[in-house]
Amino acid sequence: MAKAAQNKIAAPTKGAPPRRSPKKQPYVLEDQIGFVLRQVWQRHAAIFAREIGINLTPTQWAALAKLTETGPCSQNQLGRLTAMDVATIKGVIDRLTARGLTETSSDPQDGRRLLVSLTRAGQAMAEKAAPSALAISKETLAPLDAKEREIFVTLLNKLR
Repeated sequence: MAKAAQNKIAAPTKGAPPRRSPKKQPYVLEDQIGFVLRQVWQRHAAIFAREIGINLTPTQWAALAKLTETGPCSQNQLGRLTAMDVATIKGVIDRLTARGLTETSSDPQDGRRLLVSLTRAGQAMAEKAAPSALAISKETLAPLDAKEREIFVTLLNKLR
């Protein structure tokens, strides 16, 4: 009897069009990897802005961090190492240089090449920001347990 009642409820009323289950759309934005990655990036960027503790953008931090790792290198090489195009890395270095955090000089081995290096102030800022940057990464991944973090980072690296 209960089943008959359910069928009766689900039946269309007289004169109404038959009910159809919602059609699965072939492209649902919220299911797309690019959309999800952008939302994750926006969350990470908000955490970064709140926690970095100094006036740096993520791209400026990337340049300072990489220069800390590599020492002086060409502006083009720094752009490749930080996944920035030529125009972006030039703007980043111009802003960091204006703030006294980096300096540029001609490469003694190739005068056409511009070398970028940290100033003492840039080195001090990078050292001061490093613990915050580590905490930012930790907070970004906080919803995942240790095994999930390892898998997630491994999978992201496969997508590079």
